[in-house]
Amino acid sequence: MADHIHELFDKDGNPIGALLSAEAWAVVRDDVLARLGLAEQSTPPEKPEPLGDWETLQEYWDFDYPVDTDVTCSVCGNTTEDWAADDPRKFRLTAANLAGLVSFQCRNCLTKVVKKHFKDTIVTECTPFQGEKLQNKEGRY
Repeated sequence: MADHIHELFDKDGNPIGALLSAEAWAVVRDDVLARLGLAEQSTPPEKPEPLGDWETLQEYWDFDYPVDTDVTCSVCGNTTEDWAADDPRKFRLTAANLAGLVSFQCRNCLTKVVKKHFKDTIVTECTPFQGEKLQNKEGRY
């Protein structure tokens, strides 16, 4: 286990921290978070919606059709005519860019809804949420 822990020292030899391998962190994570009083915060806070990116896309909109605000989840059937006007939101904006790629997360089933805006058409793709990561797609350090 010694090769999984690397202690860090400053120039005077004083300890300043430690690096743990992914395997070592998996073993001690819950205990460390509990001892530091961070067990309740084990899930990261939700990032804010990138509304600035959405506004930039609208500002530079040059497609022949009007800005489209309807979103539909083909997995659970959740739908809205204007995602930004809903209160509470049925869909959460997760990304938007000038190329016309806009993605949402369905608040009902966590499906990823991607809208690809092309010159004369919109293509919508829905990818169901996977609670468990696929082992062959996980990053290893």
